[in-house]
Amino acid sequence: MQLEVGAVMEGNVTGITNFGAFVELGEGKTGLVHISEISNTFVKEVRDYLKEGEKVKVKVINISPAGKVELSIKRTKVNPVNKTLGTKRQEVASKNAISTANRFEDMISKFKKLSDEKLSGFNKKVESRRPRCTHKSSQGH
Repeated sequence: MQLEVGAVMEGNVTGITNFGAFVELGEGKTGLVHISEISNTFVKEVRDYLKEGEKVKVKVINISPAGKVELSIKRTKVNPVNKTLGTKRQEVASKNAISTANRFEDMISKFKKLSDEKLSGFNKKVESRRPRCTHKSSQGH
């Protein structure tokens, strides 16, 4: 298979680093699976997910002008959340997102109102402590 962006192929993990894994694709081509492209979940340690010599399915996501090949394992898998959500679930998820946004706006509104009330009370307290000017501008000497 020709190496091109979007191609899905099998390869062997040849090296593991703290930032990802190198995968041999055949015909002398090697690519890097960055740590962020290993799984749909957070990956702290690459070795928890991959082992040297392991056969993996990868997708070519970029080939730089210098010939560096960027690969992804997670993009070869169907995102289970998107696949299992039916129309009804998507509507509920959308409504929940709107509801969350509305709750946030309500919280901000309440915070602003409370803050304004406290600030008003503070200003009154400060004003009551300031000395009043009682001198007359036209005093005779």
